[in-house]
Amino acid sequence: MGESPAGHVPVMVDTVTALLAPALEREGAVLLDATLGRAGHARALLAAFPGLILIGVDADVTAIERSRELLSGYADRVTLVHAFYDDIPAIVHAAGLDSVQGILFDLGVSSPQLDDRERGFAYSYDAPLDMRMDQTRDLTAAEVVNRYPAEDLARVLREYGEERFARRIADAVVRERSRTPVTSTGRLSDIVRDAIPAAARRTGGHPAKRTFQALRIEVNGELAVLGRALPAALDLLSVGGRIVVLAYHSLEDRMVKRTLTAAAADTTPPGLPVPLPGSGPQFRLLTRGAPRPSAEELAANPRAASARLRAAERIQKAA
Repeated sequence: MGESPAGHVPVMVDTVTALLAPALEREGAVLLDATLGRAGHARALLAAFPGLILIGVDADVTAIERSRELLSGYADRVTLVHAFYDDIPAIVHAAGLDSVQGILFDLGVSSPQLDDRERGFAYSYDAPLDMRMDQTRDLTAAEVVNRYPAEDLARVLREYGEERFARRIADAVVRERSRTPVTSTGRLSDIVRDAIPAAARRTGGHPAKRTFQALRIEVNGELAVLGRALPAALDLLSVGGRIVVLAYHSLEDRMVKRTLTAAAADTTPPGLPVPLPGSGPQFRLLTRGAPRPSAEELAANPRAASARLRAAERIQKAA
């Protein structure tokens, strides 16, 4: 999140670096940056650890191309791959590796994506309804808005946007699209605003925020991808390896919390006097709760406000 003349301003970069440091300090350590974006974290980590090898993954072709330029000074230590992050086991194995020492997820939409009007991620300006992170794929937000039945559209808004007026908004969209297709962010934003009761519009930020979040998640299959990627990422970590995850909304953060907490739990059945062999925790949690950006960082980068960070370290091999 955020942008500077030099490129992407990475969220909580000092905290991320400190948490990953014990796993990345040795020569030849490998970091899998599963959400490369504009390489903000990647550049900081490559600079901090001269022996670090980076595998950077992103579903956005533009992000890969731009990051290749930004990381050109580290080209001999960097491999970039265009893919969604649930492909990471195949990516790591294609690199000739069985495991890595560090994994970073910086979830959600990046500031460059939000600021690119043609991508249609933002409700703050009028643009085509797109929202694809991988623009080589077919499903767009316009397809969802104009083709989903009202009940399916309401389900998306309720489940992925936690929108309490989901059915009202869905019905309004269906009425409006019957007149003419809804193809722009501005028109959709207006429809959502008008569908929400005036009293409810006075709090909670922009009235279209939850709808746009829900559509983006649906278009990109974000929660399904994350649900596959997190366990796969944990399986790829070597003993002493560390994972850091930055999430920006409660649905993502709850999934991350559940996955890391389960990995750090003793699975011995209740009532047994001693732990069973191989049932002890495979990971230990490195954060208490989910740390947030500092006030200083928020002053410089307001888009980081919703960030929540969680991290864990592998302490023993899988049974």
